[in-house]
Amino acid sequence: MFNVYYGILFALVNFILFLTCYRVFGKQGLYVWVGAATILANIQVVKTIEMLGLVMTLGNTMYSTIYLSTDLLNEKYGQKEAKKAVWFGFFTLIMTTIIMQMALFFEPAQSDIAQTPMETLFGLMPRLAAASLAAYLISQFIDVRLYSMLKAAFPGYGQLWIRNNGSTLLSQLIDSLVFCTIAFAGVYEWNVWFEIFITTYLLKFIVSAASTPVIYIARSFKFKTEKSEA
Repeated sequence: MFNVYYGILFALVNFILFLTCYRVFGKQGLYVWVGAATILANIQVVKTIEMLGLVMTLGNTMYSTIYLSTDLLNEKYGQKEAKKAVWFGFFTLIMTTIIMQMALFFEPAQSDIAQTPMETLFGLMPRLAAASLAAYLISQFIDVRLYSMLKAAFPGYGQLWIRNNGSTLLSQLIDSLVFCTIAFAGVYEWNVWFEIFITTYLLKFIVSAASTPVIYIARSFKFKTEKSEA
């Protein structure tokens, strides 16, 4: 049960750091968070853990905070700012992939101790890299669009939870479907593929649902230098 309890602590730390980043740096801090989260989530995904009898990858908690960031941007500053954050995260992911793939081609010195660990973390197969990029771009733009639609249908101040969870429910389903299909279809038997897909989606959505109080707290932050554009 250690991983379960530690996972809860891990999620709380992620949420606290997210709120701190926004409180200290304002709207720009959300862009910074999206950029950092796309990199960290794709590094963490290399590590697998066992939780409640299921083997899963890390990265889902950090990845879910990207949806939290774009939903908050959409809520307070409008759809245009949310889309800008999506493109920023996409560029960050491509930039990291290209630069680190090139870095791996340098011939290491005999005394080097970093090449093998770096190959493990960043030496992703093109199929996995393509899966990550495609899933991110498709699901994030769907999330932004759905949030805007739900914002129009449920505009109430207290209906934020509907907008946040409603958009995430479908967009993360699509994210998991796109990623698992591109990355694992044909690699595993379909029953194994389905288990990976279901556990990946459920964990992401549970984390996103747990972050609902966080977006309420973040929405209450006021900044003298900022003006809502929603």
